[in-house]
Amino acid sequence: MHGNSVPEPGTDSRVPDSYVYVTEEGVTRHYSDGSVEALAWEDVVEVRVGGADDTDVLIVLLDREGEGCVVPRSATDATFLARLRYLPDFDLDRLSSAVETAHSGYVVVWRSPEPPSPLPDLEYD
Repeated sequence: MHGNSVPEPGTDSRVPDSYVYVTEEGVTRHYSDGSVEALAWEDVVEVRVGGADDTDVLIVLLDREGEGCVVPRSATDATFLARLRYLPDFDLDRLSSAVETAHSGYVVVWRSPEPPSPLPDLEYD
C-alpha cells in the first residue's frame, strides 16, 4: 500500500488535510475530518482533470453512478500513474496535457470503452 499526503493550503506541509492510498485494488483518500472516498479500479469508468486554482490540480476518478475519488496532483506518484495505464486505452500524454493546461472547469481525459451494463429485465409475478 502506498500513501501520499496532501498539505492544506496555508498550513504546515507536515500536517496534511488528506492522505491518498493507491493499491492494486483501488484508490482511497482519507480526509482529516474522518471522511473517506474510495473507488476500486474495476469500477472506474471516467477520469477527469480540472479544479486548478492556486493550490492544486485535481484528478477525479468516477464510477457509473458518478461517485468517485478525487486525487490531487500533488498526491500522485509513479504507482498511481502506472495503475492508470492499466485502464483500457488510457493515454498518459493526454493526462499530462490536461494537467498542464488545467483550469477551473473539468476535462474528461478517459472514458471506459465498454458500454454501460444494461439493467436486467425483471419479471414480476
